[in-house]
Amino acid sequence: MAHDINFTTSLLSKEQRYTETLQLAQHLLAEENDLIANMANMAALLRQAFGFFWVGFYRMVAGELRLAPFQGTVACTRIALHRGVCGAAVTRQSTLVVPNVDEFEGHIACSSLSKSEIVVPALHRGEVVFVLDVDSDRLREFDDTDRHFLEKLVAMMLAATYQNEEQQK
Repeated sequence: MAHDINFTTSLLSKEQRYTETLQLAQHLLAEENDLIANMANMAALLRQAFGFFWVGFYRMVAGELRLAPFQGTVACTRIALHRGVCGAAVTRQSTLVVPNVDEFEGHIACSSLSKSEIVVPALHRGEVVFVLDVDSDRLREFDDTDRHFLEKLVAMMLAATYQNEEQQK
């Protein structure tokens, strides 16, 4: 089902924008449990809500990250686990906030316009199954507020995707 999404974000604080975005995400995720479909909608939702430079997902496939749905410029297709912010987030199994990507050792420049980045790994049964990767064309775009709400979004996506599996236990 298609949805008209209207944001009042220009009048809201960052926290309020995220709260509104998560409410919309919950509605979208309640109707779908397919991970790829949800990745596509969440990337579009975040880009529409915040105007981020690049928003997308990488799935874990055969020991590497592979490009999944995204919004933005052309992206790296495969990322080894020892490379870039995405690979580091998988290895550490924790969210990474990078205020200046030029200062992150091993940063992969899929676009030279990217200046800051946040990567949130999604863990299911102790393993990373995908990462949410958000880039900005501005320095120091992301902070603990972004971390908090994007981690909530990833948790919502995991719940929507694996709810049937958990219910069958």
